[in-house]
Amino acid sequence: MMDIKLPDAAWSGVEVGVEALLEKWMVAAGELVAQGQVIACVMLVKASIDVEAPSDGVLTKVLVQAGESFALGTAIALFEPAPG
Repeated sequence: MMDIKLPDAAWSGVEVGVEALLEKWMVAAGELVAQGQVIACVMLVKASIDVEAPSDGVLTKVLVQAGESFALGTAIALFEPAPG
């Protein structure tokens, strides 16, 4: 199982202490997803960022709900890669 986090590059140039806002989940826990599929939309400093599935697999648990803020390094979901 692996954590899903906002990519570090998305935080580049963002002031320390600034939080992101999880705007919307595009899939629910338990749904199968494909690598590169957009699974969530996050707002960070006036820009929306799509969070993509790192590989084929299952989004197993949502850790940050839509409308909640989170800080750099926070896992927003748990993901189980497909075998193989």
